[in-house]
Amino acid sequence: MGQEFYTLGAFEYVADVQIIKGRLEAEGIPVFLRDENTLNSDPLISNAIGGVKLLVYFSDKEEALEIYNEIRNYATDDQGELIVCPNCKARRSETYYNRKTLFYKLFPFFEMKKYKCLNCNFITKP
Repeated sequence: MGQEFYTLGAFEYVADVQIIKGRLEAEGIPVFLRDENTLNSDPLISNAIGGVKLLVYFSDKEEALEIYNEIRNYATDDQGELIVCPNCKARRSETYYNRKTLFYKLFPFFEMKKYKCLNCNFITKP
């Protein structure tokens, strides 16, 4: 009896997913964390395996997405205002790092911060 899962999100560290996991479980949505134990034993390999994945059943996908989008932290500027996408004017952006080169994978703190709009996937610099 195999049920299919939907990956709601991937997070760099296990601690980053705990609030969302708790809120979904409080709403009665079963939540599964893939690679949680691996990252608890060695958090430095998070980028190599794609972080900890937050999974829900496909039958709970719509309700889980609604809750996730409600409590998600969106990117803000230095004044605390939400970042506005220059392409679609949405206020739903997250900090984005692409880490394409080996240098940025080894030293991610040198990569310039960018923002990715969750509405149109447009990537912009501050």
